[in-house]
Amino acid sequence: MRFHWFLPTSGDGRTIVGGGHGLRRGYGAPESEAYRPPSIDYLGQIARSAEQLGFEAVLTPTGTWCEDAWLVTAALTQVTTRLKFLVAFRPGALSPTLAAQMAATYQRISGGRLLLNVVTGGEGAEQRRFGDHLDKGERYARTDEFLTVVRGAWEGPFDFRGAYYDVEQAAVAEPPSPVPELYFGGSSAAAGPVAARHVDVYLTWGEPPAQVAEKLEWVRSLAAAEGRTLRFGIRLHVIARDTSAAAWAEAGRLLDRIDPADAEAARAVLARSESVGQKRMLALSRGFSGGAVRDLEIHPGLWAGVGLVRGGAGTALVGSHAEVADLIEEYAALGISEFVLSGYPHLEEAYWFGEGVLPELRRRGLLGGAARERVRLTA
Repeated sequence: MRFHWFLPTSGDGRTIVGGGHGLRRGYGAPESEAYRPPSIDYLGQIARSAEQLGFEAVLTPTGTWCEDAWLVTAALTQVTTRLKFLVAFRPGALSPTLAAQMAATYQRISGGRLLLNVVTGGEGAEQRRFGDHLDKGERYARTDEFLTVVRGAWEGPFDFRGAYYDVEQAAVAEPPSPVPELYFGGSSAAAGPVAARHVDVYLTWGEPPAQVAEKLEWVRSLAAAEGRTLRFGIRLHVIARDTSAAAWAEAGRLLDRIDPADAEAARAVLARSESVGQKRMLALSRGFSGGAVRDLEIHPGLWAGVGLVRGGAGTALVGSHAEVADLIEEYAALGISEFVLSGYPHLEEAYWFGEGVLPELRRRGLLGGAARERVRLTA
């Protein structure tokens, strides 16, 4: 298993109110709330901490309310040495040959530390801000062509003529080394075939294990039909503490800071999303209009409270370090090998997980990659 953290490039703080897919940063947050702007100094703190704790990479989101992922992470390569950067970007915002060139350059200046998260886009209003007026089905068809050209340019010269791209002799000065791994998520019928043909890691948001198993089997069968085998990852928040009671108390504190009016306003915005995955996230907390924190526990240790006010990943692993490790093992048994995690605030929660859960996974013989090496060096 490989573990990744998250860079909050729309800002950070001690509540879950505001932000994420389709929501302006600071959305609904009270003026008195401590807000941490996404400065390079602060994001550098998170990146260096993630590296020191043994995370493999950090996911950097894309969108109107975020700082640009390419520019921020390129800067952060200069204050880290090993950490990889999982850069999210939208195919519709740049040409595939330019994306291939940017990735190749990034690999050279970073020493091969780029991973790419391909975001086809599920918010129509967000797409139109960038001049993209294709409907959802066409966006996936374009992504299919885009990734064909990107891989072709890395091996170029490459000619391609399709419905969305027409390129001649697409190439880069030098092929990227290593070729960046492609991460991709999507729950709609149009997303699966694109993943099956092109990507290395298929990502899902943190639904209950039974739903995740169903989704993985769907993508696994599509990939097999293409003669390919994919890895699978999951995007989750986490609240891990020394005891289960302390973890649920923290989840309760986050829930208590939510104004019902803010939750209603956020849900109205997110309900307009074209993303099937976002609709599935919203469904997990549907019907909650106030109550005890564990009323939002939709599977043992899986809490849907984040999705009340945030777009994107809406669930969190909550519990003692051992309990969180148990749920990670449950997902791993389904075939999940990559965990993209976050918490509020991101700096402090990285330490709770890195110093509590990662050693527990190591004791179980499940820790690999950079996390294993970090624990070995500091033992």
